[in-house]
Amino acid sequence: MISKLQKPLGSGFGQKTEPNEILENINLSNKTIIITGGYSGIGLETTKSLKSCGARVIVPAKRVEVAIERLKGIIPKEDIIKMDLEDLDSVQQFTDSFKEENIPLDILINNAGIMACPETRTPNGWESQFAINQIGHFLLTKELMDSMKKAKESRLVSLSSSAHSLSGILWDDIHFNTKPYDKWVAYGQSKTASALLAIEFDRLMKDYGGRGFAVHPGGIITPLQRHLGDEEMVALGWKKEDGSLSDMAASFFKSPSQGAGTTLWCATSSMLEGLGGVFCENCDIAERKVNVDESMRRFFGVADWAIDSEEATRLWSESENLLSQDH
Repeated sequence: MISKLQKPLGSGFGQKTEPNEILENINLSNKTIIITGGYSGIGLETTKSLKSCGARVIVPAKRVEVAIERLKGIIPKEDIIKMDLEDLDSVQQFTDSFKEENIPLDILINNAGIMACPETRTPNGWESQFAINQIGHFLLTKELMDSMKKAKESRLVSLSSSAHSLSGILWDDIHFNTKPYDKWVAYGQSKTASALLAIEFDRLMKDYGGRGFAVHPGGIITPLQRHLGDEEMVALGWKKEDGSLSDMAASFFKSPSQGAGTTLWCATSSMLEGLGGVFCENCDIAERKVNVDESMRRFFGVADWAIDSEEATRLWSESENLLSQDH
């Protein structure tokens, strides 16, 4: 089932709205926020913006020393805590330590991820993009739900991508055990999963004041592209032969700060009070792809398989099954 809420609100913001416009008059003092990957690319811009509004921002980090250096003067060192999404014991240790504080969690932003990497697998044989982008974040989210119930109102922001349109969930072979590995299909599947995580979270949490939002941040050149060479980015239409941005990319791509915009809007906007379980882009709720001009469907809109509540419930159950097999 597709939510009837999946249609633009007319937020007044747009593709390249800057954080200071979105956060004007927003006060986040007394709010606690956790953001994965909050020390690189759009995650760093998100952290800076939320901190500027008075929030306590906690950044779980795989590379703690790098995070401390990049976040120097932005958040205190004690709020940068070791966590590796690929290592579920590490995720559990992080959530256990947070729960020991016995405080409400107001906002969880699942921002970290990997993209289009060569085939790699976790020690238990899971395909790494699904394992990191979905299962690691699923465990993090599930373990923090009680802390989010303690907040009168809480929000999950789960970062997806326009690449979700490349693949729904491959129910018969999620980890490419029988089919040949395709890095883009694997990435697309993992980003569909990121969207479905927000949809099911919203269903489970709305009676407790928790709402879930999936986000396509837009095209941005960040460290996420580290596995792509210039030649591949030329083939994708992102760059010219000389390495500069293509005309298309120059028109559609955002700066890292603009790329943080939709996350910040979903995390803080009063326009979204009473709403949730939707996919957002360009600081508004996205159109379903069936309503988007065909020439633009590759870049804008959301495919129904990424917002289908039955798919979302099934993925939640499958993720729980995978976790039970791991322990």
